[in-house]
Amino acid sequence: MTTTTSTSSSSATSGTITSLGVGSGLDLDSILDSLEEAQETSLLTPIENEEDDINAEITAYGTLTSALTSLQTAVETLADADTYDALTSSVSGTGVTAATTSDAVAGTYSIVVSQLASAQTLATDGIADSTTALGTGTLTITVGDDESISIDLTSSNNTLEGIRDAINDAGGSVTASIVNDGSDTPYRLVLTSNDTGTESQMTVSYDGTGDAADLFGYSTDSDSNNMTETVAAADALLTVNGLSVTSQSNTVEEALQGVTLSITDTGTSTLTVKRDTDSIIDAINDFVDAYNSYASTMDTLTEYDADDDTAGALLGDSTTRRVDSTLSKDLYNSISNSTFSYLSQLGISLGVDGTLSIDDDTLEDAVTNNLSDVTDFFVGTDDTEGFATQIATDLDTFLDEDDGSLVSVVNDLNDQLDDLEEKYEDKQDFIDSVMDRYTEQFTALDTLISELDSTADYLTTQFDALSSDD
Repeated sequence: MTTTTSTSSSSATSGTITSLGVGSGLDLDSILDSLEEAQETSLLTPIENEEDDINAEITAYGTLTSALTSLQTAVETLADADTYDALTSSVSGTGVTAATTSDAVAGTYSIVVSQLASAQTLATDGIADSTTALGTGTLTITVGDDESISIDLTSSNNTLEGIRDAINDAGGSVTASIVNDGSDTPYRLVLTSNDTGTESQMTVSYDGTGDAADLFGYSTDSDSNNMTETVAAADALLTVNGLSVTSQSNTVEEALQGVTLSITDTGTSTLTVKRDTDSIIDAINDFVDAYNSYASTMDTLTEYDADDDTAGALLGDSTTRRVDSTLSKDLYNSISNSTFSYLSQLGISLGVDGTLSIDDDTLEDAVTNNLSDVTDFFVGTDDTEGFATQIATDLDTFLDEDDGSLVSVVNDLNDQLDDLEEKYEDKQDFIDSVMDRYTEQFTALDTLISELDSTADYLTTQFDALSSDD
């Protein structure tokens, strides 16, 4: 006789279990869950906690690296001699603008422009129709010392429009256009030199037949030209502090050392060139701001809160301590300089909170009146290393992408994470095997209890039957 026990979602028959616990009536699933949770708490949670700590440390190193990189950018600017060569220029008057390089010489310059440079323009006589064939031959155009362009006039291009297009397609130093002057013979071909100045005058010749022979031809040396000069080539004429200057273009690059003048009109102007002390002071301020940001970041990453018993992610970290001690030492180092040896002499002082502050008046006086010594202090000389140069070197040992100490530490931490991930997977595999074994054992127990229950039910039925026979 077989006894069957049934539930709403699963059933058990003698020797067969379709849902764990159905046969025995025990909450075996909960027991298995508790056993698995205990295994995970014992074997996996410590690994997860260690991974969390390492990830927090990697994040902290990223924050520190970002602050140091900003400081490095500011320091490299101070370590660059070009920073202290910066100039600013201003022009009073009209018709002249100026751009300077570090080669310019500070001073005040009077500029008088009496003539602008212009490009020569030549025009043919007019014809009635711009599509009329003008003959065949060779049109040659030379601009100054440039290589001549030769246009072969054939039936495919020997109209005024065709000649215009052929000249422009040739890619020479001349531009051709057609002007309609409104007369009975309105269409005139106009040639304009692409460059200004007397050295870019044009010579035009034609060797061939047809009306083109009467339209084309020009030379500055000739008294009889078929073409008319409508705009003469001219050089720019100006004086700089009373000295005469001639320029082929309206961009004058050699009149003043390190200065490019752009002239747009005649008249008198005054150019003032001076050291850009504001940009130098700004660079020093940027360094102070970057250092203070770094100092604040370092405090946060290494602080300890006794009230909350919490610590920064890099508290006690040896690499972090080395960074902090190196930069602190750099701030106090004496620089061999006749005028400035310490930051404090420039008006930059270190407070008890570890941040820098600036006395603006002292700094401005140093930069304005002793710029050469300020440059030597930050950049250094042939014999000594400068303040900014020294810090830049130290920062490079920490931040170098190939072998910087911070990069090496983060790489080691990532390697540790990889090892922990492998360890985690091994422990997970172990837990899975243990739980598989428990599941098999619990299934066997469930089956056994189910069978015993079935046997007990059978025996009870039989005893009841025997009793009823009596």
